[in-house]
Amino acid sequence: MKKPNILFIMSDDHAANAISAYGSRLAVQAPTPNIDRIANNGIRMDNCFCTNAICTPSRAVILTGQHSHVNGVRTLSDALDQNSVLMSEILKENGYQTAIFGKWHLHAEPRGFDDWAVLPGQGEYYDPSFIISHSDKPSDVLELIDENAPDFRKDDHTNYSWGRHIQAKGYVTDLITDLTLDWLKNRRGDEPFYLCCHNKAPHDFFEYKRVFEDLYKDVDFNEPSTLFEEESIQKEISRAYGTTVSERWEPRNMVKHLSDPEYPNGGAMDFTGMSFEEKTKVAYQKYMQDYLRTVHSIDQNVGRVLDYLEENGLMENTIVIYTSDQGMMLGEHDHIDKRWIFDESQQMPLLISYPKGISKGTVSLDVIDNVDFAPTLLDYAGVKKPEFMQGRSFKPVLEQKTPADWRQSVYYRYWMHMAHHWVPAHFGIRTNEWKLIFFYGKKLDATGCEHPDCAIDTKPGFELYDVVNDPEEKYNLANNPEYSEILEKLKKELISLKREVGDSDSKYPEMMELITKYFGEAY
Repeated sequence: MKKPNILFIMSDDHAANAISAYGSRLAVQAPTPNIDRIANNGIRMDNCFCTNAICTPSRAVILTGQHSHVNGVRTLSDALDQNSVLMSEILKENGYQTAIFGKWHLHAEPRGFDDWAVLPGQGEYYDPSFIISHSDKPSDVLELIDENAPDFRKDDHTNYSWGRHIQAKGYVTDLITDLTLDWLKNRRGDEPFYLCCHNKAPHDFFEYKRVFEDLYKDVDFNEPSTLFEEESIQKEISRAYGTTVSERWEPRNMVKHLSDPEYPNGGAMDFTGMSFEEKTKVAYQKYMQDYLRTVHSIDQNVGRVLDYLEENGLMENTIVIYTSDQGMMLGEHDHIDKRWIFDESQQMPLLISYPKGISKGTVSLDVIDNVDFAPTLLDYAGVKKPEFMQGRSFKPVLEQKTPADWRQSVYYRYWMHMAHHWVPAHFGIRTNEWKLIFFYGKKLDATGCEHPDCAIDTKPGFELYDVVNDPEEKYNLANNPEYSEILEKLKKELISLKREVGDSDSKYPEMMELITKYFGEAY
């Protein structure tokens, strides 16, 4: 039987709320018709979550099939271990021709790929540099500015000596797609392929293609119902910290960004004479305009790739995946960025088409997470999952044959205490009905936490949400006596799941003391 091709399109910080197939408040105002084609021709996964909502760790989880504390990539500063066995290496060993173009962000040379051209670090939106193998010549589709560009992205945890830097003229999303299509056109015969098209967009600061300057200029984007929350709710740990749209979090907020003359999309905005609420509303609209203009370029380029597959008879035997490394807070709870265990951040959009094995227009509510990606793609390739992978193939779920013993919950942990966006460290459990979060608020030995605030512990505590009756996660029920039994039950489930995935915290005495105190008999 002929093995399926795999086209893995992944963007960076693309919230499900910004994909019209998910039917959010933005679906009509900012449609994504090409990305929606994948959902219409296949399946939309509504409960796909990441285990750590930040770029580098999520990508490492996808490639290794292991949680962050196992693969060693817990933070943005951790490098992928050279001894880790990657899904790409296994697929290559089993007859796949492999390639990756675009964002990589794993501080180590790409492995298991026949061809690659990756961005250094976050990369740039305009005239970006790419790193290619020393032995490769630049693709003919690139208009080069510099064939030996300086390594301007070096930092204390990344050594880019493993590749040659080139700089190309153009907009990054277009160029990544150009490289993807060029590789498809020149690949080797009928061998199956595993091709990764990994966008930088729509990562901040949302530098959209200038031809879309006027797109959405007359649209008044729907606000999330939690943009302005009651003062009592704002006292919750999950609202008391973190980058905001409003000026509520003074160290970093969207009003502050938009007041900066160096802001890339039009420079400083004038907020003179506006009230707190007026500033927040104006900042939210500009945030959505810039973010969704950037998404628009992704959608157009997804269309280019899908058109090529259809026009060249490749669609029938190709698994097409569209996802993002995590979600993004688009003003919900007044937040921007990701990192939080809130659904808008933790949820990964996941749309998959495969005419040979997935029915058109289906929707799944089964709970999966990104640790399952590698086992699933290996399953489709006819390769047995290695023992070291912690995930489980969700191929039966895609075929609407969910096993009776399928998981009912996922584990989450964010390590980078108060770094960059001032989000306290926390771990938690997400089921189909509930979410329990424990904010432990300690840096521990997490790398990349260099701001002085990272060294200061924040208040520990629980937050409990009924995601069925309160899907917007407005009301913390952890201190409500009516939910004490639910709280204790979920504490036990969380500790059990934490042990199951091997995240013990036993080497941190201060954590063991805190867990014992807050989890009590559940621990």
